[in-house]
Amino acid sequence: MYYLIENTLTKCSAEDCRKKGCQYVAVLTPDEWQKSREDFEMGIDMDLDITEVHSTKAEVNYDSVTGTFLIPDINDMTAEYKKLAFALDEKGIVIIDPVDTAESIINKIIETKKWRLPSLERFIYDFLEQIIRGDLAKLEAYDKELDAMDRDIDNGKDANIERLNDIRGDLRDLRTHYDHLIDLAQELEENENNFFKAQNIRYFKLFSNRVSRLYDMVNSLLDYTTQIRETNESKVGVKQNRIMTVLTVVTTIFMPLTLIVGWYGMNFRYMPELDTKWGYPMVIAVSLVIAISGLIFFKIKKWL
Repeated sequence: MYYLIENTLTKCSAEDCRKKGCQYVAVLTPDEWQKSREDFEMGIDMDLDITEVHSTKAEVNYDSVTGTFLIPDINDMTAEYKKLAFALDEKGIVIIDPVDTAESIINKIIETKKWRLPSLERFIYDFLEQIIRGDLAKLEAYDKELDAMDRDIDNGKDANIERLNDIRGDLRDLRTHYDHLIDLAQELEENENNFFKAQNIRYFKLFSNRVSRLYDMVNSLLDYTTQIRETNESKVGVKQNRIMTVLTVVTTIFMPLTLIVGWYGMNFRYMPELDTKWGYPMVIAVSLVIAISGLIFFKIKKWL
């Protein structure tokens, strides 16, 4: 698909893209790019292999800027990332897309954007904006979910550690994603080849600032997950300490009683207590005194 950058993106032919003074957007499959890349006269010697996309980045070449996009699904971070490659110069941008990711983004731009001052820089800005569309809402949803976990812990419930770890994993992946987007925006902002108009460089700065805010929010949420985990571990530790205290008290109280049982369980022939009718009641009384005294002692010490 080919588009001219006018007040909006207008579909055109490949020949229209090559008209002097027209800035364009071309969306090609990898096979189409291999067949027609010489027609764009970008002087690209390297192959833009879409299967080798491992990150979002931009590289400045002599006659062009090339790069790749690795785009996660914000609603399912475990899903396979969408991969794109691109090449651009002052005349326009070619996006290499093996499926229809770029096409869906461009359709969204056509539906929602009308440009008073159309330019390649503005298209790139809107394209990048579509990549992070909905990310803020998702991060806010994570924040609310973490708040709910925090309240559960305060109410004496155990946190869902498995879900907490899932959120931490998603946030770490998003942090890497945003870090790469910031690097890409800064690379474009450098404008090393002077492909972009000076007054339009601000678009890349605006995008970089926005992603930086998302990056900071992700870091804040990661800190929050650490705090929740530590709070939960502290609560679990307190519960375990209480259980150990009870077990220790019970053991301490019954230790003398165990001694009495063991003592009178010995098979000595001459044990005067065994021959008196008060022997058994006396042992019961002594045992009760020991148990009650132990309980009173631990209550006074506030160990119970």
